[in-house]
Amino acid sequence: MFSLNMSGSSQADADTLYDVIIVGAGSAGLTTAIYTSRDGWKTLVLEKASVGGLAASTHLIENYPGFPEGVEGPELMEKFQQQAERFGAQVVDFDEVTQIDKGADGIFTLHTSEGQTFKGRAVLLATGSQPKKLGIPGEAEFANKGVSYCATCDGPLYKDEDVVVIGCGNSGLQEAEILLQYAKSVTFVEFLDHSIAEKVLQDRVQGNPKTKCLFSHIAVEVKGDQFVKAVVVKNRETGELTEIPAKAVFIYVGYQPDTDFVKGLVDLNDYGYIITDRHMRTSVPGIFAAGDVRADNLAQVAVAVGDGAKAAVAIREYLQNSNQA
Repeated sequence: MFSLNMSGSSQADADTLYDVIIVGAGSAGLTTAIYTSRDGWKTLVLEKASVGGLAASTHLIENYPGFPEGVEGPELMEKFQQQAERFGAQVVDFDEVTQIDKGADGIFTLHTSEGQTFKGRAVLLATGSQPKKLGIPGEAEFANKGVSYCATCDGPLYKDEDVVVIGCGNSGLQEAEILLQYAKSVTFVEFLDHSIAEKVLQDRVQGNPKTKCLFSHIAVEVKGDQFVKAVVVKNRETGELTEIPAKAVFIYVGYQPDTDFVKGLVDLNDYGYIITDRHMRTSVPGIFAAGDVRADNLAQVAVAVGDGAKAAVAIREYLQNSNQA
């Protein structure tokens, strides 16, 4: 597997007025940074975790154009970062933006978890989304002790073991491909009576002799002592409970947007996603949004890249008009 080493290499300057501050260094944020920095706008990218977002934790991306054999997520995201930095963008990781204020002069002040403040003339929100939790007994207790949301990260720990995957959508089946390289068996638990994943994934994963699929089932409890030992599931049609022995459970039941810090600042939909127009503009002039954090969006790298490019063009127009004002 490609070794990811993408720690932000530049130091941000709190005394600098940036033209663009991008919150989130995933596919959308880094794409915008490539465009804006190449245009000559002073660009800062702030990322609360490691650079790359969810794409960087994806083992193999097979549907991103230009890579006929597929490309490992970490490798692709590193190339995004290198390209943005080549044009002068500053990328800083492990510094979370906790609050954004807009001054009477139109300048935005971003406050971070490290106690720093940065000022910018335009802001792009590209914070993406995070895996949803089930909220069942044992899930929090056994987090990192058998409960995982990333097979790319933790799959190799369970070589020749029985594991459970909750969710038969694209994410669940894509990650299961990694698990099948290591695990003795993979049991899928799906709320629906069918999988909604792409057919190519269904054929590839569900046809593997090491897999078993329990449709119309829900997980109700994770059991163990120091580590996970079993997952209890319920048949939605009969109500019957079944305990599945397992050393790990990987959970893929959707995502929730990372927007808590902008509630009350920009308009969100009922699910917490940011509402934008087709130019990626939010309800606040000077604040834009792109990628998975945007309402009614498709969570794909190619879509996030398109969003990032459109956001960059809109930001350019906003900054040019601001200069003329």
